[in-house]
This record gives sequence, structure tokens and C-alpha cells, in this order.
Amino acid sequence: MYPKPEDGPATGFPMSAGTARTGGGPGAYYQAAPPTAAFAMQAGQAPLAAWSTGLCDCFDDCGNCCITCLCPCITFGQVAEIIDRGSTSCGASGALYALIMLLTGCQCVYSCFYRAKMRAHYGLQESPCADCCIHWCCEPCALCQEYRELKKRGFDMNLGWHANMERQGRTPATMPPLMHPGMTR
Repeated sequence: MYPKPEDGPATGFPMSAGTARTGGGPGAYYQAAPPTAAFAMQAGQAPLAAWSTGLCDCFDDCGNCCITCLCPCITFGQVAEIIDRGSTSCGASGALYALIMLLTGCQCVYSCFYRAKMRAHYGLQESPCADCCIHWCCEPCALCQEYRELKKRGFDMNLGWHANMERQGRTPATMPPLMHPGMTR
């Protein structure tokens, strides 16, 4: 219960099965260890899934690869609209991406957040490396991989979020619920 002298001073950070101690003296700290599949199963979480295609599998969809190389804002806009569940349009997301690209050249910082959001939503692994590294080193390949992943999950990327929901027979999550007439005076 109480720390032993060889453990060093108490830091106030609780330890769990997913933490590992680094160092051993007064400057020791605790760092969360990456979850393994066994740890995820014990915690009641599903293990992270692999991407359906590799980062450099652009030959699977040559049309999208060409569009992404010539005008990445189009692919980014299509991906962002699906990930945002229609709260932002393809045109608005693509225009913001293009504006950031023209003004700063750091559009990869903006697009890597969407990759992280997509991974969290679908439970995908952060592979082959961190999201920002992938977008920094190979932005077109990352956008193509995200596009292919959504396509393999049943989205027609040319339709957008709302038309995909109608096609699947579901009402979009962004639409307000229908109100039934209640009691009137």
C-alpha cells in the first residue's frame, strides 16, 4: 500500500496495469505503456483493427491517386465530410485545406487530426507510424489510404454524407428528430 524506500518518492500518479515505471530515483515518473491486444481484452475493449489497405497501395484506385496528387484538397474534402458526419461540407473542408496549403504549406497538421479522428471512430491502429509523421512525410498516400478505407466501409465518396445515409436507409445523425404533434390547446 505504501511505497517502499527503493521505489523512490510517491509521485501522486496512480499505477495501473497499463503503466510502466521509468528510471528509479527521485526523478522517476510513470508512463502509460501502449495497450496490447491482451490488455485491451482484459479492459473490455476490442483490439485495434488494421487498415484495410496499406499506405502505399495507391494502385488499387488509380483514379483517386491521380486526383489526390493533382489536387489533394478534393480528396481531403471528401474524407473530412464523411468523418465529420456531414457537419462540414466537402467544399468547405477542401477550401480550408487549400487555404492552409497556400498560406502556410502546413496542411498536413490540419489533415492529421482527421486521420486521428477516423482511427478513433473505427478503432484503427496507428500504423505504420504516428499520424502526423505519416501526413508530414507522405500526405498524398495518407489521404488516399483514408479515402480507400472509407470506400471499403461502404461509403460512396462522390455522394457525401447525407446521400450515403439516404442510400443506406438511415437518417443522417445531423438531422433533428421529427416532432410529432402533441397535445394542443
